[in-house]
Parts: sequence; C-alpha cells; structure tokens
Amino acid sequence: MSVVDAKRTSVWVDTGPPQPVFPDLDGDVRADVAVLGGGIVGITTALLLEEAGVSVVLLEAERLACGVSGFTTAKVSSQHGLVYARLASMFGAEAARTYGQANEAALAWIAARVEAQGIDCDFRRQAAYAYVTSPAKRGQVEREVEAALAAGLPASLVETTPLPYAVEAAVRFERQAEFHVRKYLLALAEQLTGAGCRVFERSRAVQVDAGRPCVVKTAGGTVTADRVVLATHYPFLDRSLAFARVHPQRSYAIACRIAGKPPAGMHIGAEKPTRSIRAVPLGDEELLLVGGEGHTPGTGGDTEEHYRRLEQFARQHWEVASVAYRWSAQDGTTVDTLPYVGRLTPRSDRVLMATGFAKWGMAAGTAAAMLLSDLLLDRPSEWAALFDPNRLTPRASARRLIVQNAEAGVRFVRDRIATPGTRSIDDLRPGEGDIVGHHGEQVAAYRDEHGALIAVSPRCTHLGCHVRWNSAERSWDCPCHGSRFAPSGAVLEGPAVHRLERKPLGPTSRC
Repeated sequence: MSVVDAKRTSVWVDTGPPQPVFPDLDGDVRADVAVLGGGIVGITTALLLEEAGVSVVLLEAERLACGVSGFTTAKVSSQHGLVYARLASMFGAEAARTYGQANEAALAWIAARVEAQGIDCDFRRQAAYAYVTSPAKRGQVEREVEAALAAGLPASLVETTPLPYAVEAAVRFERQAEFHVRKYLLALAEQLTGAGCRVFERSRAVQVDAGRPCVVKTAGGTVTADRVVLATHYPFLDRSLAFARVHPQRSYAIACRIAGKPPAGMHIGAEKPTRSIRAVPLGDEELLLVGGEGHTPGTGGDTEEHYRRLEQFARQHWEVASVAYRWSAQDGTTVDTLPYVGRLTPRSDRVLMATGFAKWGMAAGTAAAMLLSDLLLDRPSEWAALFDPNRLTPRASARRLIVQNAEAGVRFVRDRIATPGTRSIDDLRPGEGDIVGHHGEQVAAYRDEHGALIAVSPRCTHLGCHVRWNSAERSWDCPCHGSRFAPSGAVLEGPAVHRLERKPLGPTSRC
C-alpha cells in the first residue's frame, strides 16, 4: 500500500481514545479567564489556572486536540534542530540558556504529570539527534554542541546514530521524550470538567473586546471575562500585527509499516530537505514516522508530491511494507525565531497570546502555558522578558520582517490586478479544485467526487489575498498569512474567522 492509499489523518487522531463530547456555547457565560483554543497550549493553560482556583471558560472552534496539536510528530524535546548557536549569536548566551531551561522545565512538567496521574499515552524517554550528512556542515553541529552545553543542556557530539545511513555529525540530547499527543491531551481535558472550568466545542471566537471586562463573541453567545488568552495557534486579532510577524509553514508526515523495528531515538535533519524521524508504538507493532517537506501554505505546488517524496525517502532507507497514515499541519515561526508569549499589545495586559513555536509546540507550547499562567496569576517569571510579544529585536528580525511582508504585499497587489482565469469551471474533474473564470469573474471552484460543483470567492476573508488549491488536503490555502478553508468556504485555520463567500453557479455541467 502506497501513500495514495494511506488513511488521510494522523495516527494520533485515528488511534486516540474516544473523543469526549462538550457542548456548543449557546448563550452568555462569565469567567475569570477565557482561554481560546483547545490544543496543547489552551488545555494546559486552562488546567493550570483551574488548579490555582481561577474560574475558566475554554472555547474550541472545532474539537479538542483535533487541530494542529493532533497533527504533530509528538516529540517532547528541548532539542529544536540547530537552534542554540543561532540564539546565542542573535540574543546572547543567557537568552539561549533561558530558552533551553523553559523547554526542559516543560518536558519535566509533562513527565511528572504523566507519572503522577498514570496517564497512558505511550510516553517514553528517548535521545534526540539533530544531524548533518555533509562534511561542510560539520562545523554547524560542533558550534551547536558548544552553545547547548553552555546553556546547561544534556548535549554531546556524536558521529554515529541509530539511523540506517551514515551521518557526518550530530548533536545528541539525552532524556528527551515522545508520546501519543491525543491520549495525553484528552487525559488532561478530563480534568477540566469540574466546577472551575467549562469547556465548549464548535464555538469559534470571532471577536474580542478588550474592555473592562473583556467580551469574547461567538456565533452562539458571549464569554465575559477579566482576561483572555489567545491559544488559537495563530492569533486572529490583527491589533497585535502578529500576521506580519509570524509566518506559517506547512509540513507533512507519513507513518509506515516496515520490516523490523524503526530506529531508536528521535531524529531531525539539519539540511534541506528536512527529515524528521521517530518510531510510533501501536499495539504490538512499531510504525516508522517520517516528516518534512515544509513550505509556505498556498505555494507548495502539487502538494501530493510532498507525500510522494517522504514515501520515496522511507523506501530508500527501510523495507516499507505499507504506508498506513499521511497527514500535514502548519506552524508559525516568528521573525526573530523566538515564540511570542505574553501581552497581545504593550498597552494592555487583558489579552495574552502564545504563538510562533516553529514546529516544536509540544515542549514549547507547554512552557508557554506555564508562562501564561504565571502572568495571569501575577507571579514572577524569568522567562517573560525573552518571550514578550512586544520585544524589540531589530538586528535579529528586521531583514526577515521586510522580506516576508514584501512577498505578501506582492501577492496582494498581483491578485487584485489579475484577469479572470482562462480555464472554464466546466473543465474541472471530480476531486479537483482551481481558480477559474465564471461569468466574467474569478471564483475558487471545486468539483466533488460525485460531480457536484461548489464555488466560493477566492479572496481570503482575513486581508484579501487570493487562496490556492491544496490538492493533498483538499482545501483552499492563503499564501499570505496561512488561513485555510474547506471547499465549501468554511474556516479550517486562522487567522481568518469568517468563511469564504459562496458564489452562485447558474447553469453548469455536471460530470
């Protein structure tokens, strides 16, 4: 079985425990803190606050642990590729140390929680490796080891790994971890059913009034709260200008059945194309997980090709019997590399946010929740200054800020002067989507497997860039700021909060 036949979901979503059912928000409720987002940041933050005696309302746009957190590689690690030498160079050795300490503290918190509460989530300690295969890149690994050791991290330089192919050098971190993320998160969510926290699913926040008190608006009702946490993966409130400072990347993963056992440890290649590798325990067997192929949403070309490349890599190095699962997800990276965790704007501490984990959200997202709870409980935190969303780091971020926003600006202008597509809507094949001409205008049209057509506006409801068709995930993706929409126009991922406008079709052919 190839990647074409694989289940189109993550192994975590498919094999997790039964999904608890929480109600939609229908009416108006009150809490001390409203937490928006039911992934690892939101659930952990809500739990920490509830345990501190704070009343919480947790809102999730769809289902808990089924967003980006449910489509990760589920590595819990302070080893984030070759990051510490870069952090030390841009911000200084103390900043690199603080970053490492925050992630190690998050790893320890997760491990302690799993042990104390007996959470069955396949948590196991593993060594983590970031490797290069080119002799020309060896110096980068050596500098990374030096910076990581200076930051107090369990790093060492090695020249061999458990991988079935040679590496030039690797930085190895001891006692990192991996787990089944949905088993873990749903176990935490079970603890949010007490009087101190109310959870509402299928309740997308579309507006936040940061007054005194704050008011969060959804289609079904409102939440009035003293403080609000945006744990929505990508902040949807433009007042923070996060859309200009956090740039999304979409990545892919497959899980394969192979002859023999997958290699021990967790591995990440530090060269292009990136390859992320780990084993996944599944009953009596172990699957091989291979990830990578990152690109800006809406710019990846034929997105099916990314899955094919991962399968080709897996078959090149292992005897693959079948590809069982395939999935993708996207995460944001800030213009200066460090996540944003703290006040949304410098003038108010009533709305807080957490974003920009650069694909390392298991430990970093937990660290963010720990920091958010400290800020909300008015406790001091030595991490706060480093992760402050309102920090000024022109040396580290100016060039990237200019380049990435210039690219978005070019797309925005080009989309507005584009002429209607020359392809007819009637030419779409079953299962195909494209920007086509229809009645003198451009529409984003999709023909389903039964031949029925759906047409929506191609303009993203966030800032108006034109979406692009993602053939692998069958979604409309915005290349400017990463919003994603279903073929029907429904919002899949923000920062957009409103659906694409439906377009009337009139007489068209049906396959």
